[in-house]
Amino acid sequence: MVKDKEKTEGKTENRAKRRGGRLKTALLALLCFLIAVVFVMMPIFTIFIYEDNFGSRFETAEWMEYSVNDFDGLMLEECSFPSNNGQLLAGYKYSKDVEPTKGVAVLAHGFGGGGHNTYMDIADYFTSNGYLVFAYDCTGNDKSEGDSVEGLPQGVIDLDYALRYVKQLPEYKDLPIVLFGHSWGGYSVGSVLNSHPDVEAAVLVAGFDKSTDLFEQQGESMIGGGIKLFMPYVSLYERFKFGEYADYSAVDGFNNTDADIMVIQSKDDATVLPENGYDKFFEVYADDPRFTFLEYEDRGHSYIYYSQAAKSYREQLNEDYTAYVEENGGEYNAEIKAEFMEKYLDKSKCYELDYELMGRILELYDSCCE
Repeated sequence: MVKDKEKTEGKTENRAKRRGGRLKTALLALLCFLIAVVFVMMPIFTIFIYEDNFGSRFETAEWMEYSVNDFDGLMLEECSFPSNNGQLLAGYKYSKDVEPTKGVAVLAHGFGGGGHNTYMDIADYFTSNGYLVFAYDCTGNDKSEGDSVEGLPQGVIDLDYALRYVKQLPEYKDLPIVLFGHSWGGYSVGSVLNSHPDVEAAVLVAGFDKSTDLFEQQGESMIGGGIKLFMPYVSLYERFKFGEYADYSAVDGFNNTDADIMVIQSKDDATVLPENGYDKFFEVYADDPRFTFLEYEDRGHSYIYYSQAAKSYREQLNEDYTAYVEENGGEYNAEIKAEFMEKYLDKSKCYELDYELMGRILELYDSCCE
């Protein structure tokens, strides 16, 4: 009986040891899996998604391109200057035979549509009103070098280097500098004030505060709240790629300068949500006399500074385009859009500036450049 009891107890101990061993093995495997997820899989997936979004070039569609010949008296001198990794960026010096020269306006373009070209109407307006204008194509856009746009902080870097270049040009010497940026350019204009606090004024049109704000916003629209799990990796990757520029924000830039600031956005902007731009800035600076806030109801993201007549024209143009596609096979693609636009687009109507708004911007610049 004693021997049977000992055998039973021995078997129980062995089973307990085996169970304990299996549990330890399972826990170790789980720990290894979690380590692999946190330190290998998540970083690799983050890099893949990041480069998928920013790892290509952007070119302006031919049907959208402007020429200086589209604007009376507008003169252009092309140039180039290096950015952070030695890549040459295409620069554009715009001018008109207008006296006196009040200052130099530097334009920072948006993301995804190519370089500065579609902002040539803005350059024409400012040069018509006494400003020299300097514009450029960011890395990986239009005539600038670079295999890709790299990421949103690259816009801040390129603007930083553009301003360094502007400040050493003889024709701009001693002229006050003002900035105009749309979307990506708006973020760049606000953030670059961390490096160039001597700027006299900055206008942010549909701009945002931080690069990670916009990445999280776009990610949330695709995978929901799960994007928050990836944001620490996005921040680390941007810090690795862009150094201190990754940490720049428009709010920090505003706090680093005495420049006058104008913030412009539309409530229905779905590309840059107001909570990541206008609302955030308004909450902090609504009572600061340096700041002017202009908020519209229904101008979207890309066409804020165009007239209501232009909006009506675009709506009709879009209806005509839909009908045109249906009449020609029903397939939407870049080729048929280019074909339609080359035939029917009237740029003077589609992109008629809102001169009241542009006048407000001009008043801000003039008050800072006297």
